[in-house]
Amino acid sequence: MESAEVLRASEAARNTAAALGLQVSDAIVVHNSDRIALRLQPCDVLVRIAPASWRQGMEFEALVARRLAEIGSPVGELDPRVELDVYECDGFAMTFWTYYESVSDRRAQQHLGMTTSLGPADYAKALAQLHADLRQMDLTAPHVMDRVAGWQLQVEDPERTPELRDRDRELLRETLKSMSAAIRSEDSVEQLLHGEPHPGNVLDTRKGPLWIDVGTLQRGPVEYDLAYAPEEVTEFYPEPNQRLVQNFRILMWAGIATMRWNQHDQYPRRDYWRVESLNQFRTALESSAG
Repeated sequence: MESAEVLRASEAARNTAAALGLQVSDAIVVHNSDRIALRLQPCDVLVRIAPASWRQGMEFEALVARRLAEIGSPVGELDPRVELDVYECDGFAMTFWTYYESVSDRRAQQHLGMTTSLGPADYAKALAQLHADLRQMDLTAPHVMDRVAGWQLQVEDPERTPELRDRDRELLRETLKSMSAAIRSEDSVEQLLHGEPHPGNVLDTRKGPLWIDVGTLQRGPVEYDLAYAPEEVTEFYPEPNQRLVQNFRILMWAGIATMRWNQHDQYPRRDYWRVESLNQFRTALESSAG
């Protein structure tokens, strides 16, 4: 969000929290992209705020979080002091979550521009547990290849990605097409997935690893989720199809590059990630060819 929007969203969150009886003297921006996350103090609540048009997606995220918490899954939970899942104020929708302090006494690793202090074995164990818990849930979610199809539409539409160079557009187009065909030819078991289990969506807390941003649920093979994790994680995950992980990793970087080149993208440091995502995409292609 732009600075003016952040100020408006922050004020809306503070007013809503105060109306709910939560003490608020300060609001600290924890994350800012197309939606923001604020830590309210001294009540110590994490508020996730987006345009009101996002309400349905935020309601789904809250539903998933509640369902997972009920079966003891390692997820961040909604704040128990707040009754409703989603509130609206001044054109914004918001959800109130428990704030968790991160454990910082381990060496951090970086992936997708995000850091985590979780070691690969702990990361794999937490992801495998989440996958096991998701297998117990009966929820409708889009197939992972639906997301890939959306990336293909953006690549093929110069009006949506006008600054993407022709040679990059062609490489992305052909790769999305060929990798999609290769993945569909695999005989793999499908289930509910997190959808984006990258290091920015797993917290290393004193309660152990906790998954957040669970509104991105997809359906497909677990290898799709593994493509979002640091590569070392696959060494500790139970029996993944490494070829499928690699193919999904190529698709993932192709998708990230496509999103960063969308003219309406608001991701932080977008110009840097436009270049870096294309570089990572090419590296994944070369690694697969080797």
